[in-house]
This record gives sequence, C-alpha cells and structure tokens, in this order.
Amino acid sequence: MTLIKSISGIRGTIGGKQSINLTPLDIVKFSAAYAQWLRERHKKDCCTVVLGKDARVSGQMVTNLVVGTLQGMGIHVIDLGLASTPTTEMAVGFMNAEGGIILTASHNPSQWNALKLLNEKGEFISAEDGGRILKLAENVDYTFSSFDKLGSHTLNKEMSSRHIQEILKLPYVDVTAINKADFTVAIDCVNSVGGVIIPQLLKALGVENCIELYCEPSGLFPHNPEPLPDHLTEISALINEKGADVGFVVDPDVDRLAILNEDGSVFGEEYTLVAIADYILKTKNGGNTVSNLSSTQALKEITEKYGGKYEASAVGEVNVVEKMKEIDAVIGGEGNGGIILPDLHYGRDALVGIALFLSQLAKSGKRCSELRAGYPDYVISKNKIELEQGIDVDQILQDIKEKYASNQVIDTDGVKIIFPGEWVHLRKSNTEPIIRIYAESVDGQRADSLAKKIIQDIHFFT
Repeated sequence: MTLIKSISGIRGTIGGKQSINLTPLDIVKFSAAYAQWLRERHKKDCCTVVLGKDARVSGQMVTNLVVGTLQGMGIHVIDLGLASTPTTEMAVGFMNAEGGIILTASHNPSQWNALKLLNEKGEFISAEDGGRILKLAENVDYTFSSFDKLGSHTLNKEMSSRHIQEILKLPYVDVTAINKADFTVAIDCVNSVGGVIIPQLLKALGVENCIELYCEPSGLFPHNPEPLPDHLTEISALINEKGADVGFVVDPDVDRLAILNEDGSVFGEEYTLVAIADYILKTKNGGNTVSNLSSTQALKEITEKYGGKYEASAVGEVNVVEKMKEIDAVIGGEGNGGIILPDLHYGRDALVGIALFLSQLAKSGKRCSELRAGYPDYVISKNKIELEQGIDVDQILQDIKEKYASNQVIDTDGVKIIFPGEWVHLRKSNTEPIIRIYAESVDGQRADSLAKKIIQDIHFFT
C-alpha cells in the first residue's frame, strides 16, 4: 500500500488505483476536505490558501488538480509555483491567508508526491485538525460552491526573495563576516527547488564562490534524495576536488540540511541542530531548546552549558513546535537536520540553517571539521524489528517499560529508557507491525549493543 493518510496530509505514489496510490481522485477528495475544514475553522466560505511545490515531475499535474478543486470550493489560491516548504510556510503569514498546502513528498523518491497541510499560522495542522480532515474526506462531507462564488487563482513568484530578505534581517546572520571569510561553498540540491533558492541565498550572504551540483529543478533526482551519508558521495568527492570549505545538501523541499566538512566527511545530521543551537545560545547568552525524543543528547549538554533548559517532544515537527512554544525555546528542531528558529518562523528551514552556520563558521575562525570536533560526540544506531501480524505491540512496549522501571522511562511517544550516558527509544509503526529502535551511546559499537539487547528483550516478550 503506497497511499498514506496521516494527520498532516496525504502522501503516496503517483498513478494506480484510487485509495491505494495517489490518484487524481484522491487529490481532489483531500483538497476538498481541507477546504471544508477551513470553512468550518474560520466560519466563512471565502478563504485564501497559499500553494507551493517542489520540482517533482508530477508537481504541475497535482497543482492543476488542487487549484481547480480549491477554486471549486470557493477558495482563493495564491500560487507560488516552485517554492520551498519554509518559504510556503512563511508566505501564509505574509499573505494573511487562512491556510497553505505544500505539494512535496519531502525526502521520498521521484514517484512520490504529497499534500502537506498548513493552518493560518503557516504551521502544520494539529492531530485533532488532521483527524477532522480525514473524517471529512472519508465521508465525502463537503459542498462545492456555485458558479458565482468560485475562488480565484493568482501567481506570486516573489516569496523566495522575501524569505531571503527576512533571513538577512536576523541579528545573528553576519553577512560582513561571511563575505570576509571568502568561503568556497559546495551545494547539492537534488535537482529540486533548492537549486533555485540556495544559490540566491548564498549570493545575498556574500558567498562569491559556489560550486553547484544538481541544481537544475527538473525533478529528476540523481540519487536518493534523503540527505544521508550513503547518498552524499558525489558532493564529498567534489569538495575534495575543488577545495571547498564546506558543503550543504538539502532534500527536495529544503526543510532538512546536511553539512559536509572541508575534507568531504559528514558533519552529522544530528549535529546540524547542535552546532546552530550552540551559535544561537552563545549569541543570546542562553535560552531553552527542544528536539524530539529520538534526537541526540548532545543538544541537552550544549543547552545546559549555557544555563538553559532542554526538553524533548514526541517525534514530529508539530510536536516539537508545540513544546517549543510551551517552554519559550529560542531554537529547536529534529535530529534529521531540521532547524526551527522562532525569530523567523515555526518551521524547519534549511535556508536559515545555512545562513546561521556560515555566520558561525566565519566568526569562529575554525575549519568546519574543527567546529564539529568541539561538540560532545555520540552515535545513534537505528534499527527496526518486524513482528507477526496481529501481535499486540502496545503490550510489548508495556512489558519493556516494566522491565526497566528502575531506570528513567519516558512514555509520551513509545518508550524511551535512559541509561547512564546513553538511551534507547522504541516507537511502533502506525501502519505495520514494526517497532523502531533507536539507541545512542558514545560510539557505534556500544549503541549497536544497546539496541541488540532491547531487540532480544522484545523477542523474549513475543
């Protein structure tokens, strides 16, 4: 099954059968349900929605269906065309719109696309609101507008420039220092929207030497678009060949940021947030931070060094944002390279991550690898165990929780067990009989051993 209906939107492979793959009928149904939800939420028939998309080949087809459906529901559509996820999120606020839709399957391969749904703040909708939209779609509980109350469709191609301008206004972004450092920067944008906006950002930051890899927004991803180490071999070689000072890789919708050192080695996706949080906390003389339960404990150590408070949320951007607001965090995000800076907006944003990291690198006077070496060094082992159909996964998690009751156990999102200097986090899949096991320790061998120990416990309880 390649159609995933979740609280934050609908995602699937293009073509095939309705309700099994992502077909035109599914796109229309969920677009209409979202429009109906907007009417209910704002108690009016005439709402405005901002629409942005990454460069996937299916993007224009999906755009046509979404725009036509929203117009048919009386919605005014402001179409940004090619636009990053963070640009679209910010545009909702710029336009005083009631909502937004981003057409992107993020790090999924080319055959996938998705509708990511935003509220009037330009933030991902809540679980409660997502549940309501799913119910409206399931029951076909929406009413199209009459001919004289159809919505409009306008194009706006200025939001990427506005996004960059807002980043340059931040007091932590030091264009003078970046320009003076005379960095050579290599980028890999997987032939999506990052290939349009990131060179513009770097130019605005004063970077004159930019080595571009896969920056043609054709939507034909040259490699797996998830910015993980195994997929970064080409830019790593390019950094060594051209003598770049740093490399940046983004996913197709530019909300995740991977960094490479001057020797082509990976900075580490968990450490994108750690490094940038260090810079923000130092600049602000402290503050609170948030990441999710599966992210590195290095962020906690950095935060406490500056006298701040760190808290972990359930996995998922909407949960991180909610916790950030709760404790007034100055920065947060997830260990997949997602940076959330409230001073800009409450969404993961690789663009502001690039600007902040270059400012930090320029002002530190260090090489990229030297900056990385200054942080607590941990390794996360990521595993999963497939169980038989019909097995009670919740009971297994409860059994694990009881076995380790003498440890600190967090059960807000699966079960996380804290050991001295290390931890393990178990989360069940909502669609398959799978338990994902993430373990972190001081080296890969210890992390793997910890994960294997928990996997043995799971086998015992099954």
